[in-house]
Amino acid sequence: MSDNKVVLNYDGKSFEYPIIDSTIGDRGIDISKLRDQTGLITLDLGYKNTGATLSDITYLDGDNGELYYRGYPIEQIAEKSNFTEVMYLLLHGELPTSDQFQSFQKGINKYNFVADEMKKILDVFPRSAHPMGVLSSLTSALTAFNPRAVDVNSKEDLDHAAEMMIAKFSHLCAWTYRKKLGLPINHGDNSLNYVENFYKMCFRRPNEEFHLDPIVVGALDKLLILHADHEQNCSTSTVRMVGSAHTGLFASVSAGISALWGPLHGGANQAVIEMLELIEQDGGDVAKYVEKAKNKDDNFRLMGFGHRVYKNFDPRATIIKKAADDILNALGIEDKALDIAMQLERVALEDEYFVSRKLYPNVDFYSGIIYRALGIPTEMFTVMFALGRLPGWISQWKEMRLHNDPIGRPRQVYQGAQKRDYVDFSAR
Repeated sequence: MSDNKVVLNYDGKSFEYPIIDSTIGDRGIDISKLRDQTGLITLDLGYKNTGATLSDITYLDGDNGELYYRGYPIEQIAEKSNFTEVMYLLLHGELPTSDQFQSFQKGINKYNFVADEMKKILDVFPRSAHPMGVLSSLTSALTAFNPRAVDVNSKEDLDHAAEMMIAKFSHLCAWTYRKKLGLPINHGDNSLNYVENFYKMCFRRPNEEFHLDPIVVGALDKLLILHADHEQNCSTSTVRMVGSAHTGLFASVSAGISALWGPLHGGANQAVIEMLELIEQDGGDVAKYVEKAKNKDDNFRLMGFGHRVYKNFDPRATIIKKAADDILNALGIEDKALDIAMQLERVALEDEYFVSRKLYPNVDFYSGIIYRALGIPTEMFTVMFALGRLPGWISQWKEMRLHNDPIGRPRQVYQGAQKRDYVDFSAR
């Protein structure tokens, strides 16, 4: 805690509130006694200036384009690590030793299956159901098949729940994908690593020998790493808020999936593809839509450019651009929508209008391109996002429980009617 304080002068009195230091980034004003002392609360719509917790997991600096997992820059993590190692890092705070990594992988493999009865729940959904609705429901249903309560004061119990969730969630995501395409479901293969296993469960066809494409696996691995955590965003805050009531991990993650489903959060890469398809259907005139985007009186907006948090550049976009280029070159795909995407990318990186406004292609732009190239249905994009974000959700939930954070209970500034008497129906 800093020696500095903020002094509030109100109603003829002075009140002091201490500054909470950070290792890097924003410091905070501890206003936990504000309401008791003054009768006032802060009003911060959307919590844009409110710190709801103390965390050791992820740091991002939107102004300078920096993202750290447990202190490690995302550029180093994406280049040198793999998704399983990143999951361990987020959950445990340090990169694993060889023995720790093997033990963690063994713990996941132990639960690399889903109860057979879960298939019956999957079967009742129509193929037209949105994959995120299916995924949220299946995740919540895991509670019924794993009813043992987790001792939130036991780190061992929390780690056990995390490994179980990680193993089973990849099945639910793959099954949701197979359901959408009308394909029979696949089960896990413990001879493969986590990403390879998920890839096989998704893409193995019933009448064909399956081949693991290392370029595809590498691109998926990087995508999952880049989405693994992103500080206190909407879905992460939802997981923590739900979990603050001592709600179990499966139900808390299910709530996070529902929050991620929203188009203002996890649906951005889907919006990119829908924009590309719109341009394609209108004749593919990229210049026309670039001019529309520049016209402040036109409602059209280019999706996948700029970022509400990263004001300079998105560090994840530089990393995933190479993966997108590798995928397109390796697969030799002919797709008009993807051609349009590459034209838009060149404009954004070279046109002074976009460069000066820092409207660079972001991670959603390139992830949408990769998923499209792999033949993943547009509605499945957010499911892929959820699989990547899972270790972040679990790590944040675990941290909250180990810190024994209080139940979330925001206040409000009421602006409705004052106290009034009931009016009988005949007199209204």
